[in-house]
Amino acid sequence: MLRCLSYRRGEITVIRWGTIGCGSVCEVKSAPALAKATGSSLAAVMARTAATAESYAARHNVPRWTTDPAEIIHADDVDAVYIATPVSTHLDYALEVAAAGKPCYVEKPIARCVEEASTLHNAFAEAGLPLFVAYYRRALPRFVELKTHLQNGTIGELQNVRHTLTRTPFPGGDLPWRLEAEHAGGGFFMDLGSHTLDLLDWLVGPLTLTNSTVERRDTQHYLVDDFVDLTFTAGEVTGRGVWDFTADHRSDELEFRGTNGVITMSCFGDDAMKIRHQNDDPREGDVCSNPPHIQLPLIQSMVDELNGLDTRCPSTGHSALRTAEFMDATLAPYYGARPAGFWATPDSWPGLK
Repeated sequence: MLRCLSYRRGEITVIRWGTIGCGSVCEVKSAPALAKATGSSLAAVMARTAATAESYAARHNVPRWTTDPAEIIHADDVDAVYIATPVSTHLDYALEVAAAGKPCYVEKPIARCVEEASTLHNAFAEAGLPLFVAYYRRALPRFVELKTHLQNGTIGELQNVRHTLTRTPFPGGDLPWRLEAEHAGGGFFMDLGSHTLDLLDWLVGPLTLTNSTVERRDTQHYLVDDFVDLTFTAGEVTGRGVWDFTADHRSDELEFRGTNGVITMSCFGDDAMKIRHQNDDPREGDVCSNPPHIQLPLIQSMVDELNGLDTRCPSTGHSALRTAEFMDATLAPYYGARPAGFWATPDSWPGLK
């Protein structure tokens, strides 16, 4: 039985959110959308330092702030909790949310490894509570349009999917937490690769890994992976993805090849979709700009579901667990089996031997 979810503004039930963490992802992408979604409000925010929490609350008109996550999780005026902190904190915070009997929205990836992800999924399933995960591309209009094209046979029967993402090397200096296995579960592939693989799971999946090559090409600055080349199948569809975080240029391309044409677009931009049929010139669609608060479409689907409307959020703990399973299988050649705690024993990682 969901706790609270009873505050009403006029005739509209309003889900009152509290956030744990209010860093860069909360500035534009997510937390403002919690306040702006229909039937939703942002009641309280938490940060590790009072200055950060107080500043965020003042700038975003949030009624209350705190430095204590428990004050968010157990507050009577908070119906649902958004966890926007590094991946290493997701498990403990979310388990406390489940114990408090509240729905939870967790940033992606859901956890550092499958073992943690499975623990989270099971805790919310056993409590009968919704667990949502911030794979928000599942609800973005540009990808909803793409899925319609794939389902309607715009390029015939889909045969092959390819994705290439390159980024220039880490310049040195203090390591961001996303390059520390203890906090991220791996390197930038965990952060960016998970977005694309979860999107493909939704578009054409579930995915089955057939092979992966995982390397650390920068041997000076960090211990985590920075190059991944994988192949997969999804039913009769074959696919390949390459992520290189040590390249001399930036690129981002998704390609969907069917029996009667090809669709290309980026995964992380908002460029126009290009559709080319056999023997025809390419046709470029309209630029489908992402909303100013890019998580708003997914957040609206969560709020509508929590408010009992005929809507289901497309990104759940169950779907995120599939992505975590695929990520662990992909990264196994470098890290090994990846049980919880693998990050503490880098001398056991096959990729460093």
